[in-house]
Amino acid sequence: MAIQVGDKAPDFELKDNHGATVKLSDFRGDKNVVLLFYPFAFTGVCTGELCEVRDNLPRFSDRDTQVLAVSNDSIHTLRVFAEQEGLEYPLLSDFWPHGNVSRAYGVFDEDKGCAVRGTFIIDKEGVVRWSVVNALPDARDLDEYVKALDTL
Repeated sequence: MAIQVGDKAPDFELKDNHGATVKLSDFRGDKNVVLLFYPFAFTGVCTGELCEVRDNLPRFSDRDTQVLAVSNDSIHTLRVFAEQEGLEYPLLSDFWPHGNVSRAYGVFDEDKGCAVRGTFIIDKEGVVRWSVVNALPDARDLDEYVKALDTL
């Protein structure tokens, strides 16, 4: 079951596509966070969603928000994917222990071995203020989470 609105967001520490450590708690008191879980780099729907975020980054930065995208790919895969697609926000690897953060947020599909499309908006105090979880083939609507950010 996915984390619910009003829950404290589980803290985590993951490596990004450059090998740097990113902790959710590092943003506490400073920025809101849009936490996007996606199945795999280089797949059609995932690439489309992450490029849409890339093309709309000012809509997040203007709202004092950091985008963090999480998949179960290795950091090496994520580095190549980010370079190929021009993604300049952190792509975080939940590769090992495989899916631990995805499981903590309730969005890991055990049968497929990957995260489903979960989106969590976390406020500056570390509380989940909005979320949506879509099945693997179902793209998310970026406008929905931008509207949710406007309520913070």
